[in-house]
Formats: sequence, C-alpha cells, structure tokens
Amino acid sequence: MRILTTFATAGLSLCLSCHSPAAESTASIPMRLGDAATFYIQAAVGDLQKMDFMVDTGSGYMTINQATLVALQRTGQAQYQRKLRAVLANGTEVQVPVYRLTQLALGDCRLNNVEAAVLPGTDRQIIGLNALQQADSFTFSFNPPQLQMTNCPQAKLLADARVE
Repeated sequence: MRILTTFATAGLSLCLSCHSPAAESTASIPMRLGDAATFYIQAAVGDLQKMDFMVDTGSGYMTINQATLVALQRTGQAQYQRKLRAVLANGTEVQVPVYRLTQLALGDCRLNNVEAAVLPGTDRQIIGLNALQQADSFTFSFNPPQLQMTNCPQAKLLADARVE
C-alpha cells in the first residue's frame, strides 16, 4: 500500500492507497469539525437513521455504541463474531465483542459486512480503517472538510441509477 501526503494550496489532504485508474467512481461525504480537531460524518448502519461517526484513521476498527448494537440486533443486522483485545487511546487494554454489521452507508458508498467493535461506556462511534479499506482509496480533506472514497462498493451503481 502506497501512502501519499499532499499539501494543497486550499488545505491539507491525506490520501491512503492513492492511484488514478481511468474510470473510477467517487463518493464524497461532507465532514464537520468537532472538538479537539476531530471530524465527524453522518452515516447509517443497517436500516437505522443517520447518526454521527468520528472519522479516525488511527483506529483499526469501526466502533459502535451499545444502543446502536441493541437496535441492530432487534432486526438481525448485527451478528456476533468474536472477542478482540483493544488498546484504548489512554493505553488501557480491554476485551471487546466484535459484530458483523449487514451494511454501512457513507453517502453514496454502501459497505457490506463491516465488522464493528462495541466499546463499553461510550456514546462515541468511530469509522475506522477496516471500514474505509473497503474502497480502493480514500482522501481526507480539511478544506473543505470531506471524506472521498473511490471505487467504493455500490457507489457507481447508485450514481448510474441517478443518471437514468
């Protein structure tokens, strides 16, 4: 995987696994700036309504909170997979359950069978690298704040459907 950091005139962009194939589709997801230089996007898990997720390229796994898990389990959209040892930002190690989620919608990008850890005692939900890597590449831009995902599963199908 090639990592490329580009300093643009209008802002700073971070692109992981960048390349430029001839025909690619791109899903652009607006982000909003939160506290402490964190960025959030609106995403929908399964058939739940959109909710805030922090975009965290330092997190290996997507995380959801207990309330989201309970809502997904009611409709069979979250299946238990295994326990995972997680190291939290403060260095604490905890065992957390990992669930396979049927679908995650990030703008026009539809990701299927994404694994998410459920962290105890937190409301914050995170989009981690395991979700982002389902696209060929992604770009995290600061100005304007947006997440772009190229050749994302189902994004081209959704774009083609709007043209017809």
